[in-house]
Amino acid sequence: MVLEGLGKSLRGVLGRIGSASSVDEELIKDICKDLQRALLEADVNVRLVLDVTNKVKDRALNESPAAGRSMKDHVSQIIYQELVALVNNGEGIALKPQTIMMVGLYGQGKTTTTGKLALYFSKKGLSVGLIGADVYRPAALDQLKQLGEKVGVEVYGEPGQTDAALIVKNGLERFKDKKIVIIDTSGRHALEDDLIEEIKRIAEVAKPQERVLVLDSQVGQQAGPQAEAFHNAVGVTGVILTKMDGTAKGGGAISAISKTNARIVFLGTGEHIRDLEAFDAKKFISRLLGMGDLSGLMQIASEEIDDQEAMEAVSRAIMTGKFNLNDMYYQMAAVGKMGTLQKLMTMLPGMSGMEDKIDFEASQKKLTVFRTIMDSMTNEEKEDPSLIKAKRIERIANGAGVTPHDVRELLKQYNTMKKTMTSFGKDRKMRKQMMKQMAGVDLDSLKELQGSG
Repeated sequence: MVLEGLGKSLRGVLGRIGSASSVDEELIKDICKDLQRALLEADVNVRLVLDVTNKVKDRALNESPAAGRSMKDHVSQIIYQELVALVNNGEGIALKPQTIMMVGLYGQGKTTTTGKLALYFSKKGLSVGLIGADVYRPAALDQLKQLGEKVGVEVYGEPGQTDAALIVKNGLERFKDKKIVIIDTSGRHALEDDLIEEIKRIAEVAKPQERVLVLDSQVGQQAGPQAEAFHNAVGVTGVILTKMDGTAKGGGAISAISKTNARIVFLGTGEHIRDLEAFDAKKFISRLLGMGDLSGLMQIASEEIDDQEAMEAVSRAIMTGKFNLNDMYYQMAAVGKMGTLQKLMTMLPGMSGMEDKIDFEASQKKLTVFRTIMDSMTNEEKEDPSLIKAKRIERIANGAGVTPHDVRELLKQYNTMKKTMTSFGKDRKMRKQMMKQMAGVDLDSLKELQGSG
């Protein structure tokens, strides 16, 4: 998970509020000290840490809770709001026809991120063309072509050509019918004069709507000066932070950039081509605090799951808490398409912080075995698992090439999931939170599913 260390610390702060017998001035001061410690350990700028915690303390001591809200919830909400304000510095990249110019130093992940960005726009239904304008790194064009092939996007380049601006001009002509054109430019080990001049000439030719700087988040607070330097040179409009999975310095990179003229537009969260997340301050902080991101989960589901029946199974299970083995099968198929279990868990309310208790690699393999077992069941058995007794277990095991113990383990897992989903369906507060988070994600159909349960 992105910034798991910070997330764990922040959830500890909220947990302390929740377990307190009452909220008084002493508790608020202690909570602010814990909050300071958590942010400083994540490499957030000291001045910003003091600014955030002073605001939290002032609001917690002087603001009255809204009608019907407890003081504990009120203080927790203040922390959430101030953390959002810390990293919220503008909207993401619009889903509209445009030219995007990628810039950055060597080793920041610029070319790989260009491929990820191409996949992102393709998933949104926009046609994409990639232009390889890195004329200094010999393997750059080959790498971009491999990425383009992987995501199904055409790549234009001119091997041997040293005039990057000319390549871009010809590439734009080639891709004049594409909705999105992304330009991968050259990098350097430092922001040198010749790099600045080349980027300026490309920008004059391309007239890009977005100039996106790719930065390795492991540089921490040094990301700020780099972003500012590139912005002064070419007018950076957005920043993509790479290697955000597990880095201790990501908080420093985010807070540093948030105080420059450039906004964070995406986070690179892993090596897989899908591991690029549009940055949304509210969703980002919500996941750090363990509140989940159901709208993000449903967005991933809508993009990755083509089968409407599978999509309905995921929605129904979340909203009603009622499902059978067919629904479980569809969920497992969906998980395989949507990403890793670890990533998906952080998007469910209350599940962040459970990662240390789960062997995700073993669990991922077990999902494959479970699906094989369910392939050996009749539809009647999947609709009504209570029918599956000893003789049926033996038959199913033989058909799937597993042991009866494996079949019983599947049924045990099913019953556990059924209890969890049932508790979701009965928890009015949880359902209300889910509905609120999924605002704008076809709520009418979800309400129908909820009502049918």
